[in-house]
Amino acid sequence: MKVTYYGQSCVEFDFNGTKVLIDPFIRYNPLAQAVDVTSLRPDYIFLSHAHGDHVADMQEIQKNSGATVAAIVETAAWVRKQGVEADKVIEFNFGGTLDLPFGKVKMVYALHTSSTPEGEYAGVPVGYVFFVGDKRIYVAGDTGLTMEMKLLEDLQLDWALLPIGGHYTMDVDDAIKAAQFVNCKQVIGVHYNTFPPIAIDTAVARDKFANKGLTLHLPEVGETISL
Repeated sequence: MKVTYYGQSCVEFDFNGTKVLIDPFIRYNPLAQAVDVTSLRPDYIFLSHAHGDHVADMQEIQKNSGATVAAIVETAAWVRKQGVEADKVIEFNFGGTLDLPFGKVKMVYALHTSSTPEGEYAGVPVGYVFFVGDKRIYVAGDTGLTMEMKLLEDLQLDWALLPIGGHYTMDVDDAIKAAQFVNCKQVIGVHYNTFPPIAIDTAVARDKFANKGLTLHLPEVGETISL
């Protein structure tokens, strides 16, 4: 089981042969120009919300791969409007858990906003918890720090993907609190350094996490790490 980082909040999990792509924003990311979008062939695409920096490459990647796209109801409606066939779209909502061939995925709370690239209503942002084999992985999506994260602390999470860039989401200090709220020591940082408002000092960020007994992983764009 492994994960590859493609910049901003886009990662691709390899769940023992099943590929699950999160929030595809690659082609328009200045830090991800070396990534060949046309080569990506996920089985599933999960969207945390519909902002452009999370969905910009969804249509092309889905068309190339035939992936099934999962999202909250209103974002899923936008996905269908992009020409994705209805049987390739899964809509669900908070409290819902999908039982998929690779494992289970529960939709959980996130504190942010959401609209389509065209500026239309897209429901609300979400996070996901993936239950795959003996691993439990929290993908927070774009979010501020919220007390609802404490509802996840008894899940015995193995990994948490948390935004750390600040300005639009949690910053490093709040992400540390979030890791403590969800009781997870292994954190992969996302949503940082893509644009000037979310630039951070990565060495300082790692030290801050380490000082709290946590490990912050910051893979390079295109780097794969084992889970």
